[in-house]
Amino acid sequence: MRHLLLSCPDEANLLLFTGRALVLLGMIVWGSKLIFAGIASNASGESWLHLVNLPFHEAGHVIFRPFGQFIASLGGTVGQLLVPLVCMATLLLKTRDPFGTAVCFWWLGENFLDIAPYIDDARAGQLPLMGGNFGHSSPYGFHDWEFLLTETGLLSYDHMLARVSHGIGSLAITLSIAWAGYLLYRQFPRRQE
Repeated sequence: MRHLLLSCPDEANLLLFTGRALVLLGMIVWGSKLIFAGIASNASGESWLHLVNLPFHEAGHVIFRPFGQFIASLGGTVGQLLVPLVCMATLLLKTRDPFGTAVCFWWLGENFLDIAPYIDDARAGQLPLMGGNFGHSSPYGFHDWEFLLTETGLLSYDHMLARVSHGIGSLAITLSIAWAGYLLYRQFPRRQE
């Protein structure tokens, strides 16, 4: 498994190395901005990557609908998290690309940061939802996390659970940056002149 996670090509051209270094720089800058902005800023929800995550979230509702309202509501978050995981598995196991896998791990972390404000909003219902609705003015069950936490008796823990989601996302982003950086460090002496 270590070989899969840490392998790098014996030779890499300078263009590929430079491109990966720029991607890593983007991961560092953007990841830091998202982590330090905090939950209340909804920085992930305001970024263009939220628009990439949103179709997978909504598709999760549809895919899990046959299993009942609770699982369908949870399915949005599950769908949003499954897509980066599937991409990670594909890049690692099929194409043997640990750097690409690290980038997808960063994306998974970003999704946890994207979910945190939604969880945090369960009681307040202030975030805009699909169709121009807001949690406080929409029918019960429309705000996923209000419904999920109310049904499980955990609504009063919305802020704590949001912090857990933000913490998991922050950790994943930090680890993905370290992983990608280590891979580039190992690749650096091998680059072609």
